[in-house]
Amino acid sequence: TKNQWARDDPAFMILQVFGILVATAAYSVVGGVGVHGFLKALVPLLVVNYVVAGILLATLTWFVANRFLRHQNVHAADQQVEWQYAFDVHCNSFFAFFVFAYVLQFLFLPLLMKTSWISLFLGNSLFVLAASAYAYITYLGFHAMPFLHHQEIFLYTIPMAAVAYLISLFGFNVSHHLIDYYF
Repeated sequence: TKNQWARDDPAFMILQVFGILVATAAYSVVGGVGVHGFLKALVPLLVVNYVVAGILLATLTWFVANRFLRHQNVHAADQQVEWQYAFDVHCNSFFAFFVFAYVLQFLFLPLLMKTSWISLFLGNSLFVLAASAYAYITYLGFHAMPFLHHQEIFLYTIPMAAVAYLISLFGFNVSHHLIDYYF
């Protein structure tokens, strides 16, 4: 073995980038924004939401895991979480987020763009499910590491997302705001 937890092959990340390209193209076609609108939406969706947010979240989880969650064992070699592994965990977690927040939102777009409470409820539910799935898969990624303990700290964001979700049901439609912002 190579004594590393991270993937060597960037294929999964490349597939996710392709998925973001396809999703952005689909939203652009439905929104009728043309090539300029596609590129204008692609940069923040790909660069900011996937790469920059991924780097920041991977760095945060890497720091928390190494600083607070490592279990010191005097009978084993000292192990640390690699930053690349933390980014792999982000990629795994982002896939579930992508399915809820990009794909399912696109499929329900005609309903979500209405100005009814049910569209607000459904759209915001997709985003709280996306955030919760991201947190849970992040937890699972770090739970797989035998030299860490108390990985449930990564699940603490789920109640925070639930509170934000409940507050948003009083009139803040996440889908409306994001579609208006990007397209």
